[in-house]
Amino acid sequence: MVTIALTGGIGSGKTTIANRLAELGGVILDADVFAREAVAVGSPALRQIAARFGQQVLLADGTLDRPALGALVFGDEEARRALNDIVHPEVRRLTGERLEEVLADDPAALVVHVIPLLVESTSNYDYEEIWVADAPARTREERLVEGRGMTREDAQARIASQASDDERRRIADVLIDTSAPLDETLDQVDAEWRRLAAAGLRAPETQTYGV
Repeated sequence: MVTIALTGGIGSGKTTIANRLAELGGVILDADVFAREAVAVGSPALRQIAARFGQQVLLADGTLDRPALGALVFGDEEARRALNDIVHPEVRRLTGERLEEVLADDPAALVVHVIPLLVESTSNYDYEEIWVADAPARTREERLVEGRGMTREDAQARIASQASDDERRRIADVLIDTSAPLDETLDQVDAEWRRLAAAGLRAPETQTYGV
């Protein structure tokens, strides 16, 4: 097995890179998807969140009201740590379960862990390579405003709350410039895949977990 961590700031194009790697044969393990699974209705994590933050973070159908929870933890470091202490262990458990399934099917799989907040986490960075989806903050801001309907103030606040571009670049083994036109970004991904293949890595059958 070969493991790659793929990270990048909000609006940086991580999904574009992950989707291309899946097309090429990578096995994608997406931390954001596991985080949603971790707080599914009836889950222990969701019960803990409701106990910690109140029933107002639940919708009428019992699902998590993400905007309500986000409003409580955004800008509140203590609340954010409390939430992470609830969700992160469950994400690690779910990731481990999926990884066991992958290895049982193909011990030589190339696994891509999509971890948006890799720099902000306490990870030991135990990956063969770290790939960073790299685009200037201004470009990401425009994407959030135009593509996700955020206000400019909200987009700027979300970007400012994450690690800086320089912090992510410092841990990168591979930088993928996602400010380039889409075909050029995909060409970069393809070139890195060919590099890995030339190093003797076997491209597994395409299969995607968590996306």
